[in-house]
Amino acid sequence: MQSVGLLLRRFFKRFEPRHPAQFIVLGFAGAIAAGTALLLLPVSKAGNGGATFIEALFTATSAVCVTGLIVVDTPVYWTPFGHGIILIMIAVGGFGIMTFASLLGVLLSRKLGLVSRVSTAAETKSVGFGDVKQVVLGVLKISLIIEALTAAVLTARFYIRYEETWGDALWLGIFHSVSAFNNAGFALYSDSLMRFVGDPWICLPIAAAVILGGLGFPVLFELRRRYRVPRHWSMNTKLVISGTVALLFIGTIFISVIEWNNPATMGRLPTQDKVLAGFLQSVLTRTAGFNSLDITAMHPVTWLGMDILMFIGGGPAGTAGGLKITTFGVLFFIMYAEIRGETAVNVFGKRLSRAVHRQALTIVLLSVGLLALSTMALMLITELRLDRVLFEVVSAFATVGMSTGITAAIPSSGQLILVMLMFVGRLGPITFATALALRHRPRLYEYPKERPIIG
Repeated sequence: MQSVGLLLRRFFKRFEPRHPAQFIVLGFAGAIAAGTALLLLPVSKAGNGGATFIEALFTATSAVCVTGLIVVDTPVYWTPFGHGIILIMIAVGGFGIMTFASLLGVLLSRKLGLVSRVSTAAETKSVGFGDVKQVVLGVLKISLIIEALTAAVLTARFYIRYEETWGDALWLGIFHSVSAFNNAGFALYSDSLMRFVGDPWICLPIAAAVILGGLGFPVLFELRRRYRVPRHWSMNTKLVISGTVALLFIGTIFISVIEWNNPATMGRLPTQDKVLAGFLQSVLTRTAGFNSLDITAMHPVTWLGMDILMFIGGGPAGTAGGLKITTFGVLFFIMYAEIRGETAVNVFGKRLSRAVHRQALTIVLLSVGLLALSTMALMLITELRLDRVLFEVVSAFATVGMSTGITAAIPSSGQLILVMLMFVGRLGPITFATALALRHRPRLYEYPKERPIIG
């Protein structure tokens, strides 16, 4: 009996996680499984019976991966209990599964084990293991402060302007503030934010929460300490801040120009509302998923431009999705250095590590390949146009949550493809691929160099 037990332990030990990335992947998968089970309960769904498995799985994945894509109308289909489950999944998913687990460890035992420290450091991009506890508590503090301030403004506006009861106004304020800061895009209105398109007291607080959440926690930590001395900011912070400002400006101009006279989107709005709507849509397109304009009625050129904005995404180690601004920035400076014929890539007065070159290129190639295969697969199982399918695929992978209105119409097999894209997009292609590689095999030799013809 002992030998049989020993053999079983050895067998199952082969499948135990050995790399921080594996813990992160399993953590997110476990949270999605738990959320799916809770949403399958009859108490989670309005009306008789419970949700179907695909409806529960899709919604749970979208919430944990802070995406916002839906196959059912959130405010109508789910009960208040279901809304609460979705909100908890958004908060846990945006906070980070391993970060949340480490927070529980800190609160319950005041200490963290080595596995927790390594996994949390990998998820939050901490510099070292020793500062993990401070990072976890810092993430919690920043999240609560920003969400509380946003919720306070929204609650007051819902109560004063829209005559909601204090209880309803408070719930609406909390739900939308948490959804905004975590870049989730879930709303308790069937038209998302379209009814508030001209209300700056709703649009601007949500935009501020989305932007702050999209910067990433490492940037927020540094800004808290060194906001007065930009010259001392790290390369990461400079790339994220400069990229965010540039993309917000470019996105606002692009969306406003294309949609300015579209009667189904901006055409009938006053000038000041057009400017507000263009800015908010630029903010939300990067990774948030709310919409104050009718996405389904936009020009296909606008969709293509939004594809690019969604693909780039926000800052790393935060609640944003996409390729990440830093990856895009690194590729831009690599291209710039190559055009100038320079031997090294310099970014804001610092030389870029060659390992970062390979990592950025790997992320881009894996991402583009996954998007291309997913787009082709969806086009094979549906009769939808390329522009709509591509928009849906990029939105899922970049964990944005915007849609041209085809999510619910896609068959279950296609929705499972979107589930996979949301999962991989939230974790990142490299994290997911690393988690699948159970062993690292260092090469003990090198091949001779040779240079092929490029271009």
